[in-house]
Amino acid sequence: MATKLGASRAASYLRVSTFHRAFATVVKDLKYADSHEWVKVDGSSATIGITDHAQDHLGDVVYVELPEVGAFVTQSGSFGAVESVKATSDINSPVSGKVVEVNEKLNNTPDLVNESPYQDGWIIKVEMNNNDELKSLMDHDQYSKFCEEEDAKH
Repeated sequence: MATKLGASRAASYLRVSTFHRAFATVVKDLKYADSHEWVKVDGSSATIGITDHAQDHLGDVVYVELPEVGAFVTQSGSFGAVESVKATSDINSPVSGKVVEVNEKLNNTPDLVNESPYQDGWIIKVEMNNNDELKSLMDHDQYSKFCEEEDAKH
């Protein structure tokens, strides 16, 4: 009976710990899609990855499916997938354009998505063809609020 009580306390403790982790890092100078991808824009070049919030909910990433360089991505369209110990999730592009680079490091170290979602764990770089699409994305304040409301529902 004592081991069951100890396990119950540990489970309660873990639930509380993961609840507090829900307040993930949101970077100010990025734009965010409601499907939990981020985009960093430099002129017409866009670097895309998944957010800290997304990687936290996925758990340990074990594989990232990357598109081919030269492929065309469309806003809100799927271009790859992230497989974790918990689930496989599509990655959607926050903007439309041509893929000019993929993060080859993710082939051997997919956990970069967990360790450094906004820097080393970026997924693709796109040459955007429509900067107006950025207007439909959230800034860091809007995305933070979006995540809090989404987590409150679960």
